[in-house]
Amino acid sequence: MSSANPAVAPENLFRPEVLELHAYHVPPASGMIKLDAMENPHLLPQSLRDEIARMVANAEINRYPDAGAHRLKAEIRKAVKLPAGMEVLLGNGSDEIIQLLAMAVAKPGAVLLSVEPSFVMYKMIATFVGMGYVGVPLGKDFALDLNVMLDTIKRERPALVFLAYPNNPTGNLFDTSSVERIIEAAPGLVVVDEAYYAFASDSFIPHLARYANLLVMRTFSKLGMAGLRLGFLAGSVAWLSQLEKLRLPYNVGVLTQLVAAKLLEHHDVLLTQAENIKRERTELSGALAVIRGVHAYPSEANFILFRVAKATQVFEGLKQRGILIKNLNGGHPALADCLRVTVGTQHENGQFLIALQDTINQLA
Repeated sequence: MSSANPAVAPENLFRPEVLELHAYHVPPASGMIKLDAMENPHLLPQSLRDEIARMVANAEINRYPDAGAHRLKAEIRKAVKLPAGMEVLLGNGSDEIIQLLAMAVAKPGAVLLSVEPSFVMYKMIATFVGMGYVGVPLGKDFALDLNVMLDTIKRERPALVFLAYPNNPTGNLFDTSSVERIIEAAPGLVVVDEAYYAFASDSFIPHLARYANLLVMRTFSKLGMAGLRLGFLAGSVAWLSQLEKLRLPYNVGVLTQLVAAKLLEHHDVLLTQAENIKRERTELSGALAVIRGVHAYPSEANFILFRVAKATQVFEGLKQRGILIKNLNGGHPALADCLRVTVGTQHENGQFLIALQDTINQLA
């Protein structure tokens, strides 16, 4: 017979806001054309895969990784042309970096601010660490509403502002001058999240030295390293030296360090794949534009947001036909009847378009 105290249970011990959360859901995708997670659909060239296989076979996985990841950081600085005087901090994907930043500023009453709709982890992580969260609605066609943003910043005095650039899930790149105004007006840190940098026409990395409160965050997941879970934060040593105190030791493993450094030596291969994805994005966007009842939004990412009547039924119809995309309907009022499709290979995109048209015809 158990002698445990029945009062020791999650509902009595955990914070109420944690109990109210829903875990981040990743649907099963076995046997499907997977176009829901903004992954690079292309494999590496065989010669590079063979080189990595040999390297991994000799990796000292019995040893802890280089705690400072010196070789990997050097390859990142070179690949992204980091401005002089700037440093990088590594994370297990960008999610860990978002959490680390939130932890650092989570004083009583501190506020994390972003736009909505945007990356859901900003709000979730604010909740994780006990921060206040404020989401500012985007304007028409998901553009930044600068006046509302500036008024909200003045009122809320956020310690931390996240701006996804391009934005997820909308795909658009916010007006550069508006982002600059936000950086200048913010009383705390502004983090420009460039997860989709390889597919976009602009970046704030060259501007890091201009703004004392600017940091730029990137992940290599969209570029072809989703399975490695590697992100980084770029900015001045003044900020990053403090944030390093919160980074858990050995957070980037031996295999991730080895393989990512090797891939960044071949950054041109990954960027060539990104250019191919951009061309496919143009083709896919044009094809969506001629399907009756579909409104596709412009994108500078590796996905396309589109609106269609009976979106959830369309999503289910696509699943029945072996195509998995992202159903955003019901997630935010501005995303009513919206679905998001990752740009895949030419064949995958073609199969998606056939299935979409077939589903719409069946629902008509």
